[in-house]
This record gives sequence, structure tokens and C-alpha cells, in this order.
Amino acid sequence: MDIKTSAVILAGGDGKRMNSKRPKVLAEVMFKPMIKWVIDAVKNAGIEDICVVTGSRHEFVEASLDTLPFEVERVFQSERLGTGHAVMQTRDFLERHKGSNVLILNGDAPFIDSDTIRDSLAVHSQNGSGCTVVSAEVQNPTGYGRIIHEADSNMLKSIVEEKEADDEIRKIKEVNSGVYWFEVDYLLNALGQLTKSEKTGEYYLTDTVYIIKNTGKTVLAYKAKNADSVLGANDCIQLAQLNEIARKRILEKHMKNGVNIPCTDGVMIGTDVEIEANTLILPSSVIRGNTKIGAFCSIGPSALIDDCVISDDKFIGNSCLKNQNM
Repeated sequence: MDIKTSAVILAGGDGKRMNSKRPKVLAEVMFKPMIKWVIDAVKNAGIEDICVVTGSRHEFVEASLDTLPFEVERVFQSERLGTGHAVMQTRDFLERHKGSNVLILNGDAPFIDSDTIRDSLAVHSQNGSGCTVVSAEVQNPTGYGRIIHEADSNMLKSIVEEKEADDEIRKIKEVNSGVYWFEVDYLLNALGQLTKSEKTGEYYLTDTVYIIKNTGKTVLAYKAKNADSVLGANDCIQLAQLNEIARKRILEKHMKNGVNIPCTDGVMIGTDVEIEANTLILPSSVIRGNTKIGAFCSIGPSALIDDCVISDDKFIGNSCLKNQNM
């Protein structure tokens, strides 16, 4: 990117409804923690400077970040006092990026993609926006904040939370994705003016949008083409739904590239797997890790392949292979 950018990823939630001993952002979608999906999207969009806000059981998140092949800055939110409070913890990081733009996003929304990040930044920059909220139109907007536009424009009028919406506003299907572009200087100023909610005692990042808007600076809503960009998981039922969406996407990508998967039942392929065209993948096969499979192979049924390199013309039936080179 020619425009100077950085990113802050919020990863401090504990995800109690997951009933897990690990933070929610480490829940896996197709064998990869959700936060790593988000980091990959940010990096693929050309953003190099990333700061992750950790919180509950932060040592698990930090251990996961330690496995990345690049450095990611971390800050610890010792008290969970809302999204605004989480971003407040990154003040030193933001101060070093004055005069540029920062992307704020959640570490538990794995389907944010690099195209949405780049396209929303372009709109944000071209319009001289102090803040651009990334929105998405969904079939079931229940539980999301609704996006209200100024008349006939992409300028943002307000974000109305579900509990505060009347029946007419609840009909709106354009919702807040939780992804924002900010001019850093305007964000820093707005963070200094945040006050606690009287109802919850929390600081809300959405309040910074109104603070910036009240300065007369342009505030926009950018509607993402990818409606799945807002999806997250609060429990294992929703996590299974994310896995199924990701599973189908990955299988379709491989089939478009010439991989033969005549029956997709039980077939799971990780995000980093590479498979050459004309290879056959049979039902109930699981392929994950940094596996590379050559052309004209036959895999399965019921094969488990993890971190393997398999050359052309190999037949692997009902097998369990790990760290094999064949």
C-alpha cells in the first residue's frame, strides 16, 4: 500500500460461552485459530505494523503469536472495560503512527478479507474520512448494530444498537462489522474524550465515531461485498457453522483448480494445503498443515494427512500420515 497504515486487532475477550480453557480468538476454523485468519487478511492487504490487544488468558494468545514468522506487537488489557478501553491501551502504538491511518478489527471474525480491507481504505482515503465504518448486508441482522446513512449517501448518520432500535430500524439489514478505518490523529483525540457508559461502566469504540463526526470531519460507511466478513462465533454451535462455510470455500477453490472431489462428505482441507490438478480426494479424508500433494494422486477414503509432502502418482488409502515425505 502507498498509504501509510497500521492495524490494531482486539483479542481480549474470554468467550465464556465457548466453555473453553483458551481464549475465543484461538478457537479454530479449519484447523487455524480465528486470530490467524484475521492476521493473514491484514498482512495480505499490505499492512505490516500490527498490534494485538490481549486480555483474558493472554499467555495463550501470546504463545500463538510467538509461532508467527514475523513480529506482532502486543499490549495487555488488564481490565475488560469495553472496545474503546481496549483501543486506549494501544495509545503508545498509535502515537508512533500519527499522520497515518489505522485499521481496528476483531480477532474473532475470521472472514474479513484483504480485498475488503484494501477497498475500504481506498474509499476512506479518497474521501478524506476521519473514520470509515465497514458494514455488511446480512439476511439475519439480529444482534448487530444497524447502520443509518445520511440521505442518499455513504456518509454515516448513526449506528443504532439492537436493544435501542425501534421496529423500523430493526428491519435494516446493513450492520456494523466491527471493522473501522481511522485517521490516527482523530482517533487519539476521540479516545481522550471517551466516557464510561452509565449502564455498563464500559468505554465503547463506537462513541469515537460520533466524537469525530461532531468535529465536522467526514465519517463514512463502506458496505463490504463479502457479507460473511461480519461473522463470528460466540459458542461451539456458531463455530461449527463457520467451519462449514470455510470448508465449502476451500473445497470449491481446489475443485476450480482441477482437484477431483466427487463426493465432499467428510472432506476437510486446511487453508495452507496445496494440491496439484488431477488428484482425486475421496470421502472422509482430512488434509491439514503445510501439506503439499502432487498431481495424479488418489487420497482416501478416510485418510488423515498432516504436514506431509506427497509427490505425483501416489495412492494413499485409509491411512494416517504425519510429517512424511514420499
